[in-house]
Amino acid sequence: MASLLAGSATRKPEETSPVLPETETDAVVLEDDANEAWEDVPEPHDNCSPQSPSQSTPSRRTQPDLTSTRLYDSWKALIPTLVDIQLDYTARTLGAPLERTPKVLSLCSSHTCAQKRTSLTCLFFDSQTLVSHGLFPTAPSQPRMAISVELLAFYRSLFQRSCDAVNALASALHTHYVRRGYRITNAKGEIIQEPFRRSLGYAIQWFDVLQIEVEHQLEAALQTCRDRVEASRATPAHPQSPGAREEKGLRERCAPILIQRCPACFGGVQFGRDLNKGGDIHVATDGNFHHRHRRSAGDSPHFYDPSYFLPKVQVDTISHHITRSRKSAPKLHVSHVPNEAIDLCENSYEAADGKKQKAAMDSFDDTGLMALICHHDIPLFFANIDSPGEQQKYSVALINHLFSLLPRSATVVTLYDVGCVLSRSLNQYDILPDSIIQCLRFATTAMHAYGHEWACQLVYNPRMIVGLGLSDGEGTERLWSRFVRLIGIQRSSSRQRRLWLIDRHAGAIGLEMRADLGDWIRRRLRRGVEDQGTAARKLLEECEVAVSDLRKEWAMQKESQLSICAHAPARLKKELDTVLALQADLDASDKALQTTRDTIAKGEMSEDTRDAIESLERVHERLMHKVEVLYASLNVQDRFPELDGLNLEFVRTLLLARDLKMNICKRAIGSFFEWDKLDRAVGGSQQALGTKLHQQTRKAIAKRQPALMAALRKFNAYCERLEALYDPHCGIPLPTPLPTRLADLRNDQSLMEDIWITPSTGKVPRWLDDQDVRDGIRAMLKRDRCVEEQQRLGLEADNLCRWFGDELSALELALLTPGYEKFLVPLRQQQEHLQYIQTRWTTSLASAARFASHATDAVSLARKLSGVSEERPLHWINTYAVSYVVPTEDEEPGSETFSDADHTALQPEDAALVDILTAGVPGCEDDDIDIVVNDPGAELCWRIPEDITFDRTPLPEAGIIIPGTVKERVSAPRFGCPRQVFEPKDIALLASRTALLNDSCINGCAVLLYLEAVQLSPMAEQYAILSTHDLPRIRYNAPDDVLWRNMSWTSYWTKEVWILPIHRPSDVGHWVLCIIHLRSKELHLFDSFAERKPWKSDTKDIMKLIARLLSIAQQHDRIFNVNIDIDGWLARPLVTDALQTNGFDCGVWVLAMIAATLHGYHCTALGEGDMHMFRYYLRTLVLQIPVF
Repeated sequence: MASLLAGSATRKPEETSPVLPETETDAVVLEDDANEAWEDVPEPHDNCSPQSPSQSTPSRRTQPDLTSTRLYDSWKALIPTLVDIQLDYTARTLGAPLERTPKVLSLCSSHTCAQKRTSLTCLFFDSQTLVSHGLFPTAPSQPRMAISVELLAFYRSLFQRSCDAVNALASALHTHYVRRGYRITNAKGEIIQEPFRRSLGYAIQWFDVLQIEVEHQLEAALQTCRDRVEASRATPAHPQSPGAREEKGLRERCAPILIQRCPACFGGVQFGRDLNKGGDIHVATDGNFHHRHRRSAGDSPHFYDPSYFLPKVQVDTISHHITRSRKSAPKLHVSHVPNEAIDLCENSYEAADGKKQKAAMDSFDDTGLMALICHHDIPLFFANIDSPGEQQKYSVALINHLFSLLPRSATVVTLYDVGCVLSRSLNQYDILPDSIIQCLRFATTAMHAYGHEWACQLVYNPRMIVGLGLSDGEGTERLWSRFVRLIGIQRSSSRQRRLWLIDRHAGAIGLEMRADLGDWIRRRLRRGVEDQGTAARKLLEECEVAVSDLRKEWAMQKESQLSICAHAPARLKKELDTVLALQADLDASDKALQTTRDTIAKGEMSEDTRDAIESLERVHERLMHKVEVLYASLNVQDRFPELDGLNLEFVRTLLLARDLKMNICKRAIGSFFEWDKLDRAVGGSQQALGTKLHQQTRKAIAKRQPALMAALRKFNAYCERLEALYDPHCGIPLPTPLPTRLADLRNDQSLMEDIWITPSTGKVPRWLDDQDVRDGIRAMLKRDRCVEEQQRLGLEADNLCRWFGDELSALELALLTPGYEKFLVPLRQQQEHLQYIQTRWTTSLASAARFASHATDAVSLARKLSGVSEERPLHWINTYAVSYVVPTEDEEPGSETFSDADHTALQPEDAALVDILTAGVPGCEDDDIDIVVNDPGAELCWRIPEDITFDRTPLPEAGIIIPGTVKERVSAPRFGCPRQVFEPKDIALLASRTALLNDSCINGCAVLLYLEAVQLSPMAEQYAILSTHDLPRIRYNAPDDVLWRNMSWTSYWTKEVWILPIHRPSDVGHWVLCIIHLRSKELHLFDSFAERKPWKSDTKDIMKLIARLLSIAQQHDRIFNVNIDIDGWLARPLVTDALQTNGFDCGVWVLAMIAATLHGYHCTALGEGDMHMFRYYLRTLVLQIPVF
């Protein structure tokens, strides 16, 4: 482990002392430690006794002084002299047992010279001698302690996998030596409390600097060879060939630093792909404000040049340029998204607010990081945030730096949380050169797309942009999760050390992710292209709409929803928001008042109490009336002239629903992000939140969830009210109700769509009204993105093969080049690493034979460039055994296994809670907050049952109806059926041969037919007559108590057959019928027009109704006469040919089918010519009700 070469110690008599005497001079040198000198509580020196509490504490130093600067300068002068010695030591010890430290440390290699012994009081070793023997000094001169190089190398590997742990290692070493009987003392014989921390910190820091210097020299040698290889490939074999000259002109390369960081993204040779087709390169950028640095921690002398961080001068130059550019007038530019929508996006996101102070600047001098990553989440560059907020200068500086390393023709798509806002800024002001603007396109990240306006999503959502494939831009979140362990350490480190820690950790992560590129491509092919593409193709087949028609509808939808008039949120007035807020408060008080009345009513209520409650109710009613008057005074029709002429109540409810949905979107998005943070922490992809923070997060979610649930129920009530007030001729499609479970709401595609308030001229467009078209558009977009992703993955696989061949050629050339002999060992190690990643990069898009061909060509090219003519066997190709695929105990041999990143990191294809196009997302909500239940379904088989029977019973003779004034009829409750009210207008509809029946006619006449059937045969009691309002309640997610209150009278749990009339609010409105047979688990569907397509969505709602009613009955301890479940149901039509040719008899046909069902048959034998007689019969049933 560690070899201690100076100091005095108390030891066991029988063991050899590992220490030698030290001098006071060395203690002064080691006093100023860059790692510890800036801490709040100064630690005692290693050669001094612990400081007593009575001693005064020296003032805290936050900036490096002259002594520490000289110390660091000494280290920087020493490091280059150790490179060759370190390389020699590595070559000598690689693959061999560790050398035993000799008793005599000398640079003499023979040890045969005559020896002379002399007693010395103190002996100091030079650093070169120590490193040559595997020991690294803890001071640049006169070191009093040296650390094993192997221990430092092990710690370096440990740091790359975890984080900085100098204190932990120092404490562990101290504990280990104390247990072995060694105690480190100072010159006075006093025990030193922490003898290793400072010295070990020095050794770790400067040993890493030494390794970096070795890597830089090695990289410089390799880059020279890469340039020679590239020059040979760029030079055509036949210069006079026109085709060769053209190929030479097309070959462009990115900067070497980009190619080495991600060869898949930047290893191409041809650039200039149209941005409308996805561009050449996809990157993402995002900021993180957890990686702060305390001002009190101070700084140390400069000792390391970060390779990932942009210099502060470069960022500040961009900042000054942005400030100057914004002083000029904005340029006119054509924006595809209304500015009103982008303004709302800007106000919604903290990232867009550059002035918002996310960290207290008086406590922190560095407040965060801004990262730029590639398509594969590999870190490219960082910008250190040292100003309040996530200002645009950081993202602009990163983008500008990236373009400086790309070919002039390269096109880039940048995904950013507020990409829409940054895009507008760059188009309005001369922040970036036109040459960059023309090659740059922005998109929002998929996970944050939910936070943007729908109009913004149509242009910036990556799932809707042609060419972006499955790029989601959320790799920055996954990157931050890997940096989380550094947060606490870097806050108290010096500013220089903070940058060193982050930069070195980023380098380790980048190398690991580069080796994982093959696994990344395989995961994306399997989870993304294959799974999501298959699901999309299946949906396209089910929607039965041609793809060409879907593309036309999608183009019409974008054109319509991107228009300014369609962007309703920007036209809202504060007065309306105030009224809605006031009404929400009154609704809450009404509920509280009702709860109070119910609570008090359970006990004895005095007259004074009753009067007080009634007085409060009267006051509440007056306030509600004033709210209505206040709303009417807003003159909504004047502000929305397109709604003039429509029913005032319909318009009011429509606008209320629209505004409420905007509020729901904001609340839902917040809940989604909170749940994701909690779920991913539990899943391991982020740092554990801890018990206290975990509980606080859960309580915060639970506290806010009732408000969201109340808003959802209110919105669904508005939808139900709108359906009742709907006029099919108004040209405004009805809004779709929203699920009241968070798991379902996350997957609901209509959540982010604005409510349409503008009447459409002519027929309502299919993209707005036809659910199959809407589903088909989403499936088409998903399929297109999967195809694009597969094409991009193919290009990236080509880049990997090309880089593999070029890198191997450079390595072989370096091995054959004179003067590089000292790099023999690291070059061989890189060869072995290339062989390792060759096995990992082999995919269905890049076969092993293809890589082997590149390897053969690479070696041949290296021999040609080096001038070596003799054949050299490829010793390295098959000498390094790599066990990559290792089946586990529960896996079949030969099955493909992947790294732990499959489970611990949020993959791009799994970030679906904001991907409105992804079919399914696993829910992780807690049971006591949100119960997740799989939606039931029924298989639709479009064949008439074989044993179908027809009711050929003739219509009973109806009495003569004497003309006169028709009064209201109210039937008395009988056989468990509630009373039915028929108003004169309802009876008039039955009297007219061409009138459409309303819900009162359908529900009331169905009950009258049931009562008639029960009187004729007791067998009719097995049927339950459901209402036309029951299925809408399911669609609008009505609470269980509402369903029970309205349906318990049917005693449906005792019935075997349920009769469910259904209304479809289409252009003219249409009545259909579903007969639910519980015992046989069949749905018999009747539509007088024999349409098949609408039943696909209706059967889903019907199965939800069955499941809900089953659950509610069990909650009320009701036992079903039939054992039913929600699996294995079959839906069949009762007719497949249209029975109706007119546009007004559908309701009569439904009642005729109900009558046939109550008589024990499947279908009626009546024809269209009999419908007027059946109307007459229904009318007589109503008029037979006595008038009171």
